[in-house]
Parts: sequence; structure tokens; C-alpha cells
Amino acid sequence: MAISDMKLPEGVNARTFKNPASLAEGLAASVAGQLNQAIAQQGVATLVVSGGRSPVAFFESLIKQPVDWSKVVVSLADERWVPVEHADSNAGLLRKHLLQGPAAKARFVGLYNAAATVEKAALEADQGLAELPPIDVLILGMGDDGHTASLFPDSPNLTEALQLDNPRRCWAMLAPTVPHQRLSMSRSLLASAKHKVLSIQGQAKLNTLNEALGGTDVAALPVRAFLQPTLEIYWCP
Repeated sequence: MAISDMKLPEGVNARTFKNPASLAEGLAASVAGQLNQAIAQQGVATLVVSGGRSPVAFFESLIKQPVDWSKVVVSLADERWVPVEHADSNAGLLRKHLLQGPAAKARFVGLYNAAATVEKAALEADQGLAELPPIDVLILGMGDDGHTASLFPDSPNLTEALQLDNPRRCWAMLAPTVPHQRLSMSRSLLASAKHKVLSIQGQAKLNTLNEALGGTDVAALPVRAFLQPTLEIYWCP
């Protein structure tokens, strides 16, 4: 099945690329344009990205784009509750692959803090996110289990984190694999982004997306919460 064969909700657009490199370049060019437009209109732009291995090529393409990074705020949709120096830290990933060269001038608002428990860390991150300007561009990924950000099926706090009318910005979440403890932006904060992109690669994730499109149970496949008008889907084999 190709993404062109799927019945997407009205207002959701999909773009198919030949390979991960062309997807990364196309996404980087689009995001740079949106950031520059936001800077021109309001003097500052806010970019929220996801971690993991897949976005690295996108990050490295994005920093080659002409953007005034001194006017950009960067944050993370989710984070593993580990120190920045840890190999699994999303903040560490950004420092290595995105916040380099001209992009080092961007202001970074992270989620991790060394609180006594992950629940307390989520509360502190929630307070820190109060300083985050409105999100202009959000880049989400998706797991084969239908999670996005760190909104995992069957995780404690998932019901609350998916409530659009809940004002809390960050929640402690539980991933099914190590490291178990995560911090995730809430659905309400993520959904507030002006431009939302879901970037996925491979047939397995395309199959998960097709399954998500075929139902309405958001808790079972949390990515369903974002399959709404104005979403752009970027996919490559």
C-alpha cells in the first residue's frame, strides 16, 4: 500500500519521497521557510522537534538552511528522563546534530531536570514550558505502536495527557522499552502548533498510519490525536 492509496482526512496533506535523504532535505527546506515567515511576521519563531535516530538527517539538513537562528526558540516534543550527557538524551542529540554552527545561537528550552522523581520532573518541566512562545512548527514522529512524542498506549497519565482541555503542558510517561521513564508535551500543547508535520519512514509505519486512519480510539493509537486538518505527512520507504 502507498500513502496515495489511503483515505486521509480532509485538510491533511501527504508527501512521498524516494529515500530518507530526500525527505530530510525537503522537510528542512519547508521548515526553514516557515521559521523565516514567522520571524518576519512576529520577530521570533518557535520550533518543536522529536528525538530518536530518524530526525538526525533532517537536523543536519536544517542547519544548512538560511535562518536567523538568534531569533529561534527550539524545544522537544518529548524527552527521556536521563541527563543530557546520556547517550539516550534527546537534548544531547540536538546539541550534537542541530544546535551547531549558526543554529547554536537558538535558545533551547529543554524538558529534562534532575528532580527526585519523574513525576516531579514533569511538574518542573511544565513550569519551564510556561516560558515557551507559541509553537510555530512542530515535527512529530511515530512508533510502530502508534505512539507519538512520548504518548505511549497504556502508559499511566495517558488519559490526562490526551485531554485537550487540560492546561498542563508536560506529563511523565512510561515507555514499553528502556529507558522506561519519559517526559512528554501534552496533546493540548502539541496541538496548539501552527504548522504540524508527521515524519515517518518505512512500510511498517505506513501500515500503522493506515490502521490509525481506520479508527477513532485515540488512547489505543495516540497518533490519531494529530490526524487533523492542517497536518502534513512526510513519508519515504
